[in-house]
Parts: sequence; structure tokens; C-alpha cells
Amino acid sequence: MKAITSVFLGFIFGLGLIISGMTNPDKVLNFLTFGENWDGSLIIVMAVAMGIMMLAWFWVSKKDSPFFGETFSLSNLKNVDRRLITGSVLFGLGWGLSGICPGPGLVQLVSLKIEFWLFFASVLSGMWLAKKI
Repeated sequence: MKAITSVFLGFIFGLGLIISGMTNPDKVLNFLTFGENWDGSLIIVMAVAMGIMMLAWFWVSKKDSPFFGETFSLSNLKNVDRRLITGSVLFGLGWGLSGICPGPGLVQLVSLKIEFWLFFASVLSGMWLAKKI
């Protein structure tokens, strides 16, 4: 049941990314670049996503256990360190330069366009390199 639910929710998430335009690098870059071509429509997408997440978090946090597990597993890390800041800066630079975030990049793999495959290979290479360092 957990696998079926995961596939279903992943499909819904990917469909939402496509419908909202988050998988279109030009739309994302027009949102991130202030100027005559600025497109603020993604603010609505982000606000709706945050609202849904807040409602879901409120509902799930009232339960004694998660739907598919014994206990909740939440991180207790609260430190802002050099690794966190460096990773955040690199993530932001990559997103701002390419207009692609890893989630929408994964959805775009089905388009079979080489630029999305190269992007995702770069993401995986960066993850591998981060573990090595």
C-alpha cells in the first residue's frame, strides 16, 4: 500500500509541477529575473503549495503516528553551519542559472530532452561529490 500511495502522490506532484509551469525553465527564469519580462504567477503556485502543506502538517501532527510508519522521524539538527550555507548558495545559483530545480528536472526526464538528462546527471554527480568531500 505504501508503494502504491507513493507512486500515486508522485504522479499528482509531477502533474502539479507541469500544470503550474514549474517544469518550464523559461517561466522560472522570468520569475527569478526582475525586469520587463517578470512573471509573478509562480508566487500563487508557491502560496497554494505552502497552504496545502500547512494544512497537511497540522492534520498529520495531531496523529500519534504517521500513516506508513511506527513513529515520526524528524531531524533535531538546528545548526546553521558552513556546509548548509554553501549547499544553499550552490542550489540557488544552479536554480537561478538553469531555471530547473531537481524536482521539476526529474519530471522533465520523461521529455527525453538531452538538456534535462545532463542536468540530472549533474545533480547526481554533485550529490556524489558532496559525499566524497
